[in-house]
Amino acid sequence: MDFATFNGLYTLFLIVIFVGLILWVFSKKHKKSFDQIANSILDEDQGTTEYESRLGQHTGAKK
Repeated sequence: MDFATFNGLYTLFLIVIFVGLILWVFSKKHKKSFDQIANSILDEDQGTTEYESRLGQHTGAKK
């Protein structure tokens, strides 16, 4: 097998992988889980740490 044949087969392999990935991502079966993942960043975290709760407190500096 020469180099040109290998390059052609490699390109064909990558195209098949790309098309398969696109079909998987845009399938209706996965839409609900992808929407949940996308909106999870907007959900409020229930377990805030002590440091995060103190960020809103006054530091003591007077203006």
